[in-house]
Amino acid sequence: MEIGAEWLVDAAGCRRDALVDLALLRDLFDRVIRDLDLHPLQQPSWHTFPEPGGVTGFVVLTESHLACHTYPEHGVLTLNLYCCRPRPEWPWREHLQATFGATRVDVRAIDRAVGASELVTWP
Repeated sequence: MEIGAEWLVDAAGCRRDALVDLALLRDLFDRVIRDLDLHPLQQPSWHTFPEPGGVTGFVVLTESHLACHTYPEHGVLTLNLYCCRPRPEWPWREHLQATFGATRVDVRAIDRAVGASELVTWP
């Protein structure tokens, strides 16, 4: 039984200035939320770390959550979106390349399920 979908997104080679730009990060969250018809329970929370640190963002959704962490010192942006029901694919690669200058974007889509034969449980 499929109970949700999760995306783990790692973008490397991003522009340092883009990774500390709250306007770009807010726009990213707004686009994902709008395009995937997600429903925030509150406004996203943001924390900017002192130099050379980046930004952490998080929003609770009725569907679950969307989070990001930026590492300008490494040119990296990581994202996690979990939804309690399936959603269509979103153009992570294209958007992160165009907006943040990412040279490599790895997207791992995980179908969350109960009773799957390949499900591993830990003691």
